[in-house]
Amino acid sequence: MMVIRKRRSTSALSLSFATVVTLAALPLSGPVFGQGTGQRSPTSSQAALPGPSGDLLAKLEGVYKDIHANPELSMQERRTAGIAANWLREQGYEVTEGLGGTGVVGLLRNGEGATVLLRADMDALPMSENTGLPYASTKTGTDPSSGRKTGIAHSCGHDMHVTWLMGATQILAANKDKWRGTVIAVFQPGEETGEGARAMVEDGLTKRFPKPTVALASHVLPFPADKAFIRPGLMLSQSDSLRVTLFGRGGHGSSPESTTDPVVMAAATVMRLQTVVSREIGMTDNAVVSVGSVQAGSSANIIPNESVLQLNIRTFNDQVRGQVLSSIKRIVNGEATTSGAPKPPEITTLAGEFPLTVNDEDATRKVADALRQRLGSERVGPASPASASEDFTVIPRAWGDVPSVYWIVGGVEPQKYAEAERTGSLNKLPSNHSPEFAPVINPTLRTGIEGMLAAAGVWLTPPGAK
Repeated sequence: MMVIRKRRSTSALSLSFATVVTLAALPLSGPVFGQGTGQRSPTSSQAALPGPSGDLLAKLEGVYKDIHANPELSMQERRTAGIAANWLREQGYEVTEGLGGTGVVGLLRNGEGATVLLRADMDALPMSENTGLPYASTKTGTDPSSGRKTGIAHSCGHDMHVTWLMGATQILAANKDKWRGTVIAVFQPGEETGEGARAMVEDGLTKRFPKPTVALASHVLPFPADKAFIRPGLMLSQSDSLRVTLFGRGGHGSSPESTTDPVVMAAATVMRLQTVVSREIGMTDNAVVSVGSVQAGSSANIIPNESVLQLNIRTFNDQVRGQVLSSIKRIVNGEATTSGAPKPPEITTLAGEFPLTVNDEDATRKVADALRQRLGSERVGPASPASASEDFTVIPRAWGDVPSVYWIVGGVEPQKYAEAERTGSLNKLPSNHSPEFAPVINPTLRTGIEGMLAAAGVWLTPPGAK
């Protein structure tokens, strides 16, 4: 579901979790970003929660490979949910399954203190994998959005997110003498379609579990696997997805003059839509308009009656969003009229909720400090607002005023990234939603777990703990 561009500018770091996205890589050559990959020992209060042991990492590597090889589409994550639920029970968590369909929530109470919500998404993508890995997915299924058979692959890294949270929950449960408070571990379905967070809320998440003091989540992206990136304030864009049905008049491919060709109509519409951002949005604003799906016809010699486009839009404010949506409607209807369509197009908003992701200023400063303490300052850098979208913040906002923090963890072998940066070939690194994308397991696995422990420890670790 995405195309990623990487360039050396710091002006627009862009991710992708839900549909089509552009990614601009941060330069890592400055003093804040050393290329060293050595692990730094936790300092200060971070020492209260130990990092993952070699045995735990080995076990989680096996879990990760299993989940990667057995991906499940959005809202169908039954096997993955079962793995998460069984793991939580083994660690002593109170476990609720089936929340919002396939969601899992683990609750670990450990005396008086803050309540920290840690979230991981579980779903995979309707696409085939082409990584060549020995644990690559060969699974197939039916894409609910199109009804067509499709490959299924964890090409956005949610399998790594699940494994991170499993590691963090095990360490928290094994070290209850080192912290006080309550942990809520949320394994969320349906992030890719924007359904999962809302489904869990509508199924009583806020009524059945205590209100968090803070909500935390992270995502793997094609940056060096030993580094993390974070920013206060605006982090990710809002997203809209549309289905456009263009109506023509079908007939024989040998007699196009007797038809109104919806394929040509679709082609003209796709090209004209590319001018919305380039010619109607000012350079100081930001927007993305991508056509991710074009469907028409079934045979080379039959002109069909209709064609269907699926569009994705990313914006950072409501004014630009309104302008983009208005332009799309004008272009779609205009091209249909120009083509002599027998009736106006149908424009349908697809299900899913992807609001702006805005990191709480104070909470983000605490998490950033904790990441620097635990990972080392040379391994934590600033992010910029990204044209990716997430439904994570639906969860904390459902409680009304819960601060949330979202950060990025790299998933590319550090030396490989450094070489690509040196040769100006960052664009050639496989990115999220690419059939070649899969995070390097080490050190991505360790870094992600350490990041979650660092962030949670800000609230859970008792002051002065050694």
